Amino acid sequence: MLLAARNIAKSWVLVLALAGVFAFAGWVLDGVRGLSIFVFCAFLVAAGAYWSFDRVVLGMIGARELPLGEAPLLHSTVERLAARAGIVKPRLYLIPDGLPIAAATGRGVRSSALAVSTGCVAACPPAELEGVLAHEIAHVRLHDVQVQTAAAVAAAVMLETSRIGGFLERALLFALGPVAAACVHLLVSPKREFAADRFAAKLCDSPHGLADALIRLDQATELVQFEGSPATEPLFTINPYAEHGLGALFATHPPVAERVRRLRELDPAWKERIQSEAAA
Repeated sequence: MLLAARNIAKSWVLVLALAGVFAFAGWVLDGVRGLSIFVFCAFLVAAGAYWSFDRVVLGMIGARELPLGEAPLLHSTVERLAARAGIVKPRLYLIPDGLPIAAATGRGVRSSALAVSTGCVAACPPAELEGVLAHEIAHVRLHDVQVQTAAAVAAAVMLETSRIGGFLERALLFALGPVAAACVHLLVSPKREFAADRFAAKLCDSPHGLADALIRLDQATELVQFEGSPATEPLFTINPYAEHGLGALFATHPPVAERVRRLRELDPAWKERIQSEAAA
């Protein structure tokens, strides 16, 4: 898949960019010797990030691992969808929040994590919940999670750096916030959501469960405010943050109405079918 190949290429570009920054610093400090040492350190940092960033993200959104015995039906649904997508079953996490949301993170198709909120499990009917889970699994299959996770953690680190400024905190946030947002927008394209929606519709054999879920989740965000770092916005099914202030800087999701329209177009005869079923 072209999109998956692009995401893998972006991951390697991030590693090479990190190595380049370290190499420049090493060259300035100690010539060739410093360059080689710093490049080695850069690859160590990249390896550490690769193995730990998913756990960092799960901690940022307050998720806890969901045991099989606590939600066997949810685990069964995730396992079935993962098998259809051709990936290893993601680890399942629960976000203790009443807002219906879901997110995906991880290192790729062999090691990933899927988090759903208590509100999502409680509010979404089975078909809608399946659509949401399929959408997040699609992000894993298309290798979006590596780039999304790296972008979210890098942006969050920049935002948290502003806290060390003391009385200069507001000025640092004013300077670093747009830089962090620019990094997110550079790495994360809104087109990834359309691709994940299409893939999820194939996994579920219908686009309507996800379309209905998107409408439900969007309506819920207008009623309930989600607390968290706006840098994690790319990880969720829809943007759970208010689109003003700092949250607006990190908005990467396309409009829900456009996503729903495209999903409905995958089954153009749905209106006529519903009308005929109602008449019968």
